[in-house]
Amino acid sequence: MQNYCKQLFLLFTSFLLLSNLLFSQTKKAVQIDSLIKQFSQSGTFNGNVLVSKDNKIIYNASFGFRDATKTKRLTGDDRFNIGSITKEFSAAAILQLQEQGKLKTEDPVSKYIPELPKWANDVTIKNLLQYTSGIPDVNWKKIKNDKDLFDGLLLIDSLEFKPGTDYGYNNNNIFLRHFIIERLTGIPFNQYAEKFIFKPCNMTSSVMTPFENEKNIARGFNIDLVPDKADLPITGGTYLTTTDLLKWTKCLHSNKIMNENSLFELGQQFNLPETQSSMGEAKFKNKKLVEHIHDGRAGNYEALLVSDLDEKLTIILLGNNYHGKLFEISDAIKTILNNKK
Repeated sequence: MQNYCKQLFLLFTSFLLLSNLLFSQTKKAVQIDSLIKQFSQSGTFNGNVLVSKDNKIIYNASFGFRDATKTKRLTGDDRFNIGSITKEFSAAAILQLQEQGKLKTEDPVSKYIPELPKWANDVTIKNLLQYTSGIPDVNWKKIKNDKDLFDGLLLIDSLEFKPGTDYGYNNNNIFLRHFIIERLTGIPFNQYAEKFIFKPCNMTSSVMTPFENEKNIARGFNIDLVPDKADLPITGGTYLTTTDLLKWTKCLHSNKIMNENSLFELGQQFNLPETQSSMGEAKFKNKKLVEHIHDGRAGNYEALLVSDLDEKLTIILLGNNYHGKLFEISDAIKTILNNKK
């Protein structure tokens, strides 16, 4: 009888704790909803929001319109261009191939693409991951497709600085990653990403350019309701939902897609202020990832991923009408979750 009463007391206590937790999460979700509505009603946010706490989605909502016509409202199934966050996928692929023994990040780029000019002997794959290659940026005026990008690399005759001595964030680093992956695997990078990144992480809504006639695509537009130009048929731009971006963080952070050492290498950045790693801003303690922040923009698309692993908190904001308020919104959400005004 005494054991039965003790078990009943423990069960009742657990029920109360769970009830209080659910009540607290519901209350915070209401506060977050009120906050996002203020940004939406003021015209400074048009997009989708997801908040996950303690491995549970506590808030997931859509605000505004799918395109410049403002005839269809956004839903949770709509996919957004995540801008620079997509660069995590090519970097992850590089580290996967290193784990398989197919490359080393210390290798020169010329080892895999020998027809590049002589500067490729001095640029390592690590330089591409940390944006320290010195390769000049893409000449977008001459670019219409992937072939133009590769031909542009062949025409570069000198670097802007000695590799590994400075930082220069530009897209040629990323496109060169794509070309290396394609040489080693024999398939286009978007197919590699679908097979070895999206599928293992169950990212069923994610698509990578170039693609045609995909449904549930939120279209970018500016404050004057002018739609963004159509994507060039270039490999690499990723469109996905808030739930798929959450799946990516869980997959990456849990070492499902790569091991702990590779994740640590992925998050390393050049030792200068205001530089980024291939994960954006990544913080580690004893080689354990504790914080992952990455933002992106493409035309009028804007995206923000904020993940605090110690707090088991992830905030995802995806928009298709740029206003530059995503960090402000994210900070306000964290304030609510921390019980502050």
